[in-house]
Amino acid sequence: MGVLLDGIAQLEYDREKLLPDHQAAYLDKMDEKMAEGIAIGEEEIKNPDVNQRAQFVVGNLLHALKTDNEQVAGAMCSYLAIRMPDLKQVKINEQEGEVTIEFDFENEYTNQVAVEFKLH
Repeated sequence: MGVLLDGIAQLEYDREKLLPDHQAAYLDKMDEKMAEGIAIGEEEIKNPDVNQRAQFVVGNLLHALKTDNEQVAGAMCSYLAIRMPDLKQVKINEQEGEVTIEFDFENEYTNQVAVEFKLH
């Protein structure tokens, strides 16, 4: 699974690797806290569903990416990959202060490769 911000890959999650027990416990604790209620925009949501939780997690993921908080970004990415096993890509676009989120369940994520050009 991949996380893209404005079309550029930010994080990858390999579902083939097992999640360590302490990280799985952290995700369970996240679910417990979210069950108590979350805020998405101006809306307070009690006992959110999977999609609402995913939107909330992506908001935290975006904040973690922007503040270079790799640990939180990794945890948020893990949450999305594990709680939404069919999710292939999270596409976050930010333009003029507006954020759009697309959950892509169709298109497999492929690694982006940097290509170096030499000008003569």
